[in-house]
Amino acid sequence: MRPRHWAKLTSASALAIILGCLPLRAETPAATDATLGIPLPEQPELRLSDVAPSTAPAQAATAPSADAEIVTGTVTTGNRPLDPARQDAAAPLDSEEPLTLDIPAVEMPAADPALTPVVKSPEPVETAPQPGPLRTVEPLVPLPEMPKVVVEVPPGSEFAAAVAAALPDALTLRRLGERERNEIVAAYQANENRPFWVGSKGWNEAGKLIATQLGRAAEDGLRPNDYPLPVFEASDKARLAEADIRLSALAVLYARDARGGRLNPRQLSKLITPTLYLPSATEVLSELAGAADADAVLAAYNPPHEQYRRLKAKLAEMREHLDDTPLVRIPAGPPLKLGMRDERVALVRARLGLGPSEEPVFDRSTALALADFQKKAGLPANGILSERTLAALGKPASARGEEDIIAQMERWRWLPPDLGTDHIIANVPEMRVRVIRSGKVVHETRAIIGKPDSATPIFSHKMDHVIVNPSWYVPPSILKKEFLPGLAADPNYAAKRGYIVTRTKSGGISVRQPPGERNALGWIKFMFPNEHAVYLHDTPNRRLFAGERRALSHGCVRVENPFALADQVLGPEWTHERLKRLIGKGERRINLPQPLPIHLVYNTIVVGDHGQIHRFDDVYGFHRLVRQALEHQGG
Repeated sequence: MRPRHWAKLTSASALAIILGCLPLRAETPAATDATLGIPLPEQPELRLSDVAPSTAPAQAATAPSADAEIVTGTVTTGNRPLDPARQDAAAPLDSEEPLTLDIPAVEMPAADPALTPVVKSPEPVETAPQPGPLRTVEPLVPLPEMPKVVVEVPPGSEFAAAVAAALPDALTLRRLGERERNEIVAAYQANENRPFWVGSKGWNEAGKLIATQLGRAAEDGLRPNDYPLPVFEASDKARLAEADIRLSALAVLYARDARGGRLNPRQLSKLITPTLYLPSATEVLSELAGAADADAVLAAYNPPHEQYRRLKAKLAEMREHLDDTPLVRIPAGPPLKLGMRDERVALVRARLGLGPSEEPVFDRSTALALADFQKKAGLPANGILSERTLAALGKPASARGEEDIIAQMERWRWLPPDLGTDHIIANVPEMRVRVIRSGKVVHETRAIIGKPDSATPIFSHKMDHVIVNPSWYVPPSILKKEFLPGLAADPNYAAKRGYIVTRTKSGGISVRQPPGERNALGWIKFMFPNEHAVYLHDTPNRRLFAGERRALSHGCVRVENPFALADQVLGPEWTHERLKRLIGKGERRINLPQPLPIHLVYNTIVVGDHGQIHRFDDVYGFHRLVRQALEHQGG
């Protein structure tokens, strides 16, 4: 079949298909846009002619005039001519010779610009067309302007590496424990190793205030040499970081010293057992770092008590009036005792302010003057010129007075910061007991304290009950020293004295004195259970209160008027008369309305209301122990 005939058949088939669909198209409603809901414009009908105009111009001229509105196209074959003789009519067209339709472009109505997104055309590129990335479509509503992102670097971050490197070595401070060092390291790590007290130009305001307070350590009886401020150059970042860490360590050490951490009281004597309130390094640094007045916060670790403030003022007064007494240098030598002859006697008398003597004899007047000096210096007042006494004679009087005041201030650091609005204070060297309410003394009485070989312990506790008609259980120390030897010599030793001996479950014995007028505790005792098993109580030997030296007990504190004291601690419900009606009956326990703090203290130096100093005997030598320990630590 000829190609031209084949094209005619193809055009006729296409035309038949189109004409067959016309009835269906007439019954179909106009198409609408599913998104906008508006009718789409009618598309022009596509019609194909059965003859190519280039080859059959006569047939094209005879076409009906109604076809003028029909869109026509031309079906053509490939460019390569076909050989009729070699063409098979039953075979399909060669794939290399596809049919092409020459159809003109259909004109579409203009689109509404408000409904059409704006598309930016890419810059023209003179290259072969190829698939590329999707083009950016601008939104109909413009996006809001985004704020600028500002990243602030925390202050001090530039020191982080230097602080981390300096931490191990900067904390090697004498008397700073491992626990405190670890807490300081943890504090810096929590702060991202940024400094607390320095900036790029040196100390910040908090650092300056802390450094100032450390420089005033001597005002509170502390040693400034224990808190040496670090030296650095503001341009040296490593030294600045080290200085910051060292200042933290010094501040922690100062705070703990101010609270009583310089000495361990229990190492001085097993009878000095206060509860120390030492702050942790974490507590100190957190309080200082967040304070506007860091110097005041650091200073507040010193005792807040009125008597401590008076001692501090007296220390400053002593330092203003230096002792101008010329010192006499006494050569070393063997101890001098009463009656001994020595060429140094004249120098000793001159140092003590005594006149010259005819003979170089260590006479009674010299021994008495030396004993008085030893008492004031906190030394054993035995009147013997020992090596320690000779060393004390080589110091000015003002220096000795300062040491006494500082040792007394140190013992105030062992007390709780809050003594209690209402409390009892028993000053052992003074041998007096006072009841304090809202800062005022409402009751005061004489007391009998323990003998030097059975000293009254020093500690704080809370009194919680009173026992009327108490029994006395003989303490183990007295039992061992007195009763066991007596029982070994006479099986009726205890019974003759009114004591009851019983066997304990462990196989030992217990000795009890029942209530009565001969009972060692008298009619009433005031209880505050403690590790030393001591308490305040009455006594049948009331005549002993008339003496000036009243270190006579086995360790407990006897009070002169116990029922007046009971009036103060038991409240109005238990009057003096009501309590006395219980005397002679069975043992009776009465609880206090609320526990009352009680402090057994060792104050050998007390400053009066008008600044006068009252000194009391160092009956147990505790004052001397504290002073020597501080001197040794300073050396």
